[in-house]
Parts: sequence; structure tokens; C-alpha cells
Amino acid sequence: MKVRYDARTDTLTVILRNAKVAESDESKPGIILDYDKAGNLISLEVLDASKRVEEPASVTLAAQG
Repeated sequence: MKVRYDARTDTLTVILRNAKVAESDESKPGIILDYDKAGNLISLEVLDASKRVEEPASVTLAAQG
């Protein structure tokens, strides 16, 4: 999994797996979900991230178990 924040476009992208995007869906305004040809979620994008996400340039990984 990769998380990228682009300050220039103010976009936060979470890539769950590397695959070709077959379909994109804006499920809510400013939230774009990308799917592969089998319908599996492969990434999500948050537009205007600085307004929607606390500290978009910082990532904290919290593992449970």
C-alpha cells in the first residue's frame, strides 16, 4: 500500500494495489474510488485534502493484533 500527498494539487491518494484502473467513481463529492476490471477497489483519492484530512502530508500506521 502506498500513500501520497501532492501539495500542488492538494490531493491525497491511497493506492491499495498496483493494477490498471478500469473504472472510477466519485462516491461522494471529492472522493474518487478506482476499480480494476474485476470490480476490486485499487485506490482512493481525496480532492481538496487539506480541507478534508487532518495533516494530509503526515501518515501514521497503526497495526492491531
